[in-house]
Amino acid sequence: MKALKIGDLSIAVPVIQGGMGVGISLSGLAAAVANEGGVGVISSAGLGLLYKDFSDNYLEASIQGLKEEIRKAREKTVGVIGINIMVAMTNFVDMVKTSISEKADIIIAGAGLPLDLPSFLTKDSITKLIPIVSSARAARIICEKWKRNYNYLPDAVIVEGPKAGGHLGFREDQITDGNYSLEKLVPEIVSELKVFEQQYNQPIPLIAAGGIYTGSDINNIMNLGASGVQMATRFVTTHECDASPAFKQAYIDAKENQIELIKSPVGMPGRAIFSSFIQKVRDGKKQPKKCPFKCIKTCDIDKSPYCIIVALANALKGNFEHGYAFAGINAYRATRISSVKEIFQMLKSEYRESQS
Repeated sequence: MKALKIGDLSIAVPVIQGGMGVGISLSGLAAAVANEGGVGVISSAGLGLLYKDFSDNYLEASIQGLKEEIRKAREKTVGVIGINIMVAMTNFVDMVKTSISEKADIIIAGAGLPLDLPSFLTKDSITKLIPIVSSARAARIICEKWKRNYNYLPDAVIVEGPKAGGHLGFREDQITDGNYSLEKLVPEIVSELKVFEQQYNQPIPLIAAGGIYTGSDINNIMNLGASGVQMATRFVTTHECDASPAFKQAYIDAKENQIELIKSPVGMPGRAIFSSFIQKVRDGKKQPKKCPFKCIKTCDIDKSPYCIIVALANALKGNFEHGYAFAGINAYRATRISSVKEIFQMLKSEYRESQS
């Protein structure tokens, strides 16, 4: 595989591990991926809940938790570490500022357009900025606004297709529409980015995500113009993944028809493994009594059938009576727990075979 260049960073294996909250991808998984030559990514979502012993204040605990996870990752690797931050989070600015001050290599920002992200960079910043988009139009808007307002272009762009796990940047009718497939989106966005690359003489690599599971998938999507891939689901069933054994087992036990689209309280469709909790929500049996964290800007407690951060934190521990696991469309293909090293060896071997 050809190395992925993001600014002055050289990623030997062009694989970014996707950020998975709450608590699924923390320093353990991120460091293991970085040690194999990929980009390890810590999810900033819900850290205030995971680090509540630091502070009763959710926002303050989130900052302390992110600092702690970056510190722990740095102790385990000299590789590239990124932070996934959702634009929709109420503490988006806190998480961005903390990531920059702690010298994270990369910020990956999705779940909304991060139109002001470059404004938080300082003169001594080393952090690269990568927005997540779901269309060529979104990529163009970000490039135009960043360049006009901050004289800055994205260091790379991630396109997340409709086969991804978690929240999806598509309407429900678009998710199964071939016009919105990753294979269709990649060439469109590559073409859009090329305009800015040529105008400003700066490379903007495109990284493809959503449904990428094998080395053959990597080869196929890179043949369409992607410079690298982001993979999340494939890394859940690893020893190093920060989730509980019960969470990982949910992936191994999942059947193809159990990976479903759900309506999330944050106003976006999502993909998850069916659980008894999801059934209770559909039956109208779930209703939060209060909003303890106010973690997502678009979440309305009066209309939400449940608190998503609590549901995901329960799933992290393997409690599927009161939560569910987000998962990509290929989660059912997991059959055992492997090491991150084994996954990388398999991906490279599959990639080579697909080229012959």
